[in-house]
Amino acid sequence: MLVLSGSSGRIEDERCRILAREGMAALSVRWFGGSGQPPGICEVPLETFEPAIEVLRAGGARRIGVLGTSKGAEAALHLSVLLPGVDALVALSPTSLTWANVGPGTDGRTRPCRSSWTWRGEPLPFVPYDDSWAPAPARPEGGPVAVRGWYEQSRRTFADRVDAARIPVERSGAELVLVAGGDDEMWPSLPCAEELADRRRAAGLPVRVVGSPDAGHRPRLPGEGPAPASAQFRYGGSAAADAALGAAAWPHILDALRGTHGPA
Repeated sequence: MLVLSGSSGRIEDERCRILAREGMAALSVRWFGGSGQPPGICEVPLETFEPAIEVLRAGGARRIGVLGTSKGAEAALHLSVLLPGVDALVALSPTSLTWANVGPGTDGRTRPCRSSWTWRGEPLPFVPYDDSWAPAPARPEGGPVAVRGWYEQSRRTFADRVDAARIPVERSGAELVLVAGGDDEMWPSLPCAEELADRRRAAGLPVRVVGSPDAGHRPRLPGEGPAPASAQFRYGGSAAADAALGAAAWPHILDALRGTHGPA
């Protein structure tokens, strides 16, 4: 199991240990901000993840899964389409689109907008950000910000870019489990999960969506503590709702990773 963080860039040690207790080999890697990597999520080569998958295969893994959260879920969805042999994909708080960069590229610049990802040297089509967006004026000065509205406004502003930026999950051969909360204040992950699922079903392919109207952007798997508070962003949900969503999703996640996933 390859485990990918979101835009925090952290190594997901705790999540790997939880999966290891279930008898799985789990590996988490730094994919930006490291030596020789872009300092931000800007034109990150998706090939960055191939060596980690090969390490798992070389270690005797009979089944390869990728579990990603937020921007890591965006990468994981692409990997399930582009790389042969990804058997299971778990996307926590996913998007259905490829978005512009979060942070600077190798040139140190954040603008103009560029794709978050490249493949074989070519940037993937993406939706830029509408930089005219501003958080609600009622926000306490200096308090954390909900940026879901930024993504929603950017999608409307750049509607002509949306079709090309859709992640083509109908071409993925992996078993898909999508986990999302309706109170996500980072981006609209539950509508995006439903959009991904609709495209899978239209193609006659299985998919499982586990959602909760009360959970936020950071569902917690059984054994994980509450997500830390942020001084920068509002993530929505609550510790109880986020834990409940993770607990509801856990059996489906394990089934997909073990290859015992039932019909969608």
